[in-house]
Order: sequence, then C-alpha cells, then structure tokens
Amino acid sequence: MRFRHPDGTAVHLGYCSNVHQAEDFDGVLAQLADHAEPVRERLGVDRLGIGLWLARDVVARLTAEPGELARLKGELDARGLETVTLNAFPYAGFHRDVVKKDVYLPDWADEARLTHTLDCARVLAALLPDDAERGSVSTLPLAWRTPWSPERADTARRALDRLAAGLATIESDTGRRVRVGFEPEPGCVVETTAQAVRELRGLDPERLGVCLDACHLAVQFEEPGAALRRLGEAGLPVVKLQASCAIEAADPAAPTARTALRRLAEPRFLHQTRTAAFAGTGGEPRTPEGPTAAGFVAPEGRTAAEFVTTEVRGADDLPDALDGGLPTDTGPWRVHFHAPLHAAPEPPLRTTADHLVRVLAGLLGGPSADCDHIEVETYTWSVLPEPPTDLPGGIAAELAWARDRLTDLGLKDDR
Repeated sequence: MRFRHPDGTAVHLGYCSNVHQAEDFDGVLAQLADHAEPVRERLGVDRLGIGLWLARDVVARLTAEPGELARLKGELDARGLETVTLNAFPYAGFHRDVVKKDVYLPDWADEARLTHTLDCARVLAALLPDDAERGSVSTLPLAWRTPWSPERADTARRALDRLAAGLATIESDTGRRVRVGFEPEPGCVVETTAQAVRELRGLDPERLGVCLDACHLAVQFEEPGAALRRLGEAGLPVVKLQASCAIEAADPAAPTARTALRRLAEPRFLHQTRTAAFAGTGGEPRTPEGPTAAGFVAPEGRTAAEFVTTEVRGADDLPDALDGGLPTDTGPWRVHFHAPLHAAPEPPLRTTADHLVRVLAGLLGGPSADCDHIEVETYTWSVLPEPPTDLPGGIAAELAWARDRLTDLGLKDDR
C-alpha cells in the first residue's frame, strides 16, 4: 500500500515475508500465491507491498539467473504486489526448529555478509517498481556482542566502506538507488540508538543508515522522541521502519504474568528480555518521554512525570529471565517477542503498541516525512501459544491497523 505524506513524499507500507517458511525459489513463489495475494484481497487494495526475505540460496540463484529474477518480478506484478525493501538480516534457516543466536551469522566481520547484502541490493534494484524513488535493505547491527574483538570491529568497518562503494556501483549500473539500514537489536554490538551513533556515525548517509525496529526500541526502554532526535543529530537516516510490538509485563512477579510469559518461552527464536528501574527526579515534575510511555505506574501520591529511567537490565532469553536472570521488583519487563500489532496478548500481558504509535508520529507526524518505507514484521505467528488458523487474515488485520495509524497522522491513501 502507498500513502502520500502532506509534504508530498510517497510512503510505502507492506509486510515482511520472513513470517513464511520458504528457503528455495519455488517456496518464495508459492508464498506469493498462498499468502501475499490473499492478504491483498482481504484488504481490498489493488496493490500491496511485500518486503521479501530471500534466503542465501535464493539470492544466489537470482543473481546468477536473470531469467528467474524476471520471473519473480512477473509474479509480483501479476498478483498485485510490489517490493521496495528486502530483509537481509536472516541469512538462511530462519524457520529451523532452533534458530536463536544463529540468526546473527554470518556477521559483518565475515566476507559472506557483505557479498550477500550487495547481492540483495542488486536483486532489489531489479524488482523495484518503475516509479519508486529508492529501495531499502535491512541488515543485522554488525554482530552479536560476543565475541567482538577490536580486530573484528576494524574488519567490519572496512566492510561497511566497501558496502557503500558497492551500492554506488549498483546505482551507476542500474539507475536505482538502494540504501542499507543497520537494525539495532538487544544483545548485539549495536542494541540502542546511542550505540548506533557510536558505531555508524560518519558513514555515507546517502546509502547507509538505520533500520529502526519499534519492538527492539521498546525492549530497550528507548523513548521515540529522544531516539529519533539522537539519530537525526548524528546524520543517521531512518532507512526503514519495522512496525512491530514487544510484549510487556507490568508486574513480572505476578503469578498470572509469569504463567503467560512461560507460554511465550518457545525454543526457536531468541527473546531478549529487559527491565527498567525508575527513580524520582528530586525536582519539579517534568514531562519526560520516559516513564509514562514505558507503562510505569508511579507510587500513590506521585506522578510518572517525576520519575526517569535510571537503569536497563537484561537477560539474553526469556527462559533465562524467568529462571532468575532478571529482577522482578524494579519495574516492568519487556520481551523481544514480535506480537501482532492489532491484538492483545494473554492477560495480564500487554503490547507496546502505544510506543509504536509514538514512533510513527515521530517519523511521520511532522511537516516532513523522515522515513518512507514501513514494514510490518511479525515473524512469530507460528510460535504463538495459539498459532492462527487464518494467517492471511491476521496479517491483513495488522496492515489495516497500521494503515489507520498512518491516516490518523494525516497521510492519504495513494492508490
């Protein structure tokens, strides 16, 4: 779907195909027929955006066989689908029985990661609609935080310079600009926007920037306004927004909350968990972008505006947190479990949908559009305690929720 921002920018909304299990070319074509086209039909739109996740073997085939790439473009067109973004974070095997930290391999100290990302950019340049201003590719935030030696960091930095040069070559060869966004994620070398500034400042802003995942931002208890200002002041563009929600337990010590959280502690994906401690400012009440938005409940007789986030503590996976790896008496827990945008989880859990709304407002609620690619990325439907029987219907409902939030901000449907 496309929308028009008041400043005239075309804003693309779609969903990410990493929710589907497809590791070969035939599987990718099948998911377009079995899922993406039905989603478009449920929404009643003529054109639907789909952010493709293509496993390494598929990307290699498409770059080696131009006829197959043309076939994929033809299938997209025939089914009323368009692609302006690729998710190149998972390399392969994203729906194995156990993925966990393997999703971060190969990392940016490995030549294979650079090769794959540039190949994805070449594929995307061929798939872009003729009237799309540019494409985007999202990738991992350099690496999982360990092991990460100075030598590996230096290798990665050199790879990013080569990435920018390679993207410039692709633009020269094809006439299509593709930007790459590094996606901060809890537990990685870059897990916050402050770390993104530290590690990525000074890169070519015309081709490299940040893929902002709203779930990850919420899990780290980063407030949208401050995070977006930090990136803007550092000259790091938000190349792409992954519209996603985390799970929050306001009282992680409550038996009902722990029971509900246990049901989310599944074996396939990594579910980093964070808690935040809050402290009184000791001064006059202020209007922070923090505790109120974080779901913080102030003590009786106080207001949330009198408190600020003082510390974020974490566990690398939800089972670790539940088994004593994270305190339950300092504040709410937030879990890296991409929850459907439109639906409430098992009580007393909630999602960070309000946080996502503020991210959207920060990027698109002002006089100018600060991001033009939005991708709903709920890849966890299959590992929900009660997986859906109608996946296209669920994805369509998420996209409808996102559409309504965009129109609330004054964007117009641009069919």
